[in-house]
Amino acid sequence: MSKEHLSTYLNDHLAGATVAIEILDHLEKEATDLAPVLSNTKAEIQEDRMQLVQLMKQLGISESRLRKAGRWFSEQVAEAKFEVDDQEGGPLQRLERLEMLVLGIEGKLALWRALEAASATNPQFSSLDYPRLTQRAMEQRDRMDLLRIQTAQSALSLAA
Repeated sequence: MSKEHLSTYLNDHLAGATVAIEILDHLEKEATDLAPVLSNTKAEIQEDRMQLVQLMKQLGISESRLRKAGRWFSEQVAEAKFEVDDQEGGPLQRLERLEMLVLGIEGKLALWRALEAASATNPQFSSLDYPRLTQRAMEQRDRMDLLRIQTAQSALSLAA
């Protein structure tokens, strides 16, 4: 893999981590009943993001301004969609945000697994504790998926 491709790959995941933090910010404001679990998950994702930033620094890869702009644009489109689909803080918004979050965490899990596999032949990737990061990603995914399923019960109810 070229350094350019590696930069693209890592920057895409960095953007995803930033989006996840933004989603959690929205959820914390709207779902105060879930604040402790959301706050804990956000702190973990911020720590995971910092692990990725440190790895990028070690590899001499800087944050892409193009990816940063693309992330911002994607966030704006997603937020506009949420606002059109449901009232502020509504159950459908919560469900869709949680689904985005679960999918993003699944992507992060794939990142850690890919980097761990690559570290077998690229020692510069071996500075991270992949078993710990992988386990934490699975716990985050499962925690957010449980909230997603609980939210789906009310968001998708046919009762008026």
